[in-house]
Amino acid sequence: MSLFKKLFGGSGTPKGPEPVVYNGYTILPEPVKEPDGYRIAARIEKEIAGELKTHHLIRADVLHGPDQAAEASIEKAKSMIDQMGDRIF
Repeated sequence: MSLFKKLFGGSGTPKGPEPVVYNGYTILPEPVKEPDGYRIAARIEKEIAGELKTHHLIRADVLHGPDQAAEASIEKAKSMIDQMGDRIF
């Protein structure tokens, strides 16, 4: 069966959620697989004075599906950006 996937374009590597640009920050949703579902997690990046700053957001919330967790991760990251701004770094 893998021969057919190769011949007909089956990549075998699932593509993750797309990055979101919000108020000058880049949010990369990175839900973490857990036994009960997917933990809310994201990477927030911003270039400040020529240096790429990164903050890893990880929440205790666990949701059933990876798409739900990715959307919630983006919303939590936006909320953190609104509340803290550049202080998150």
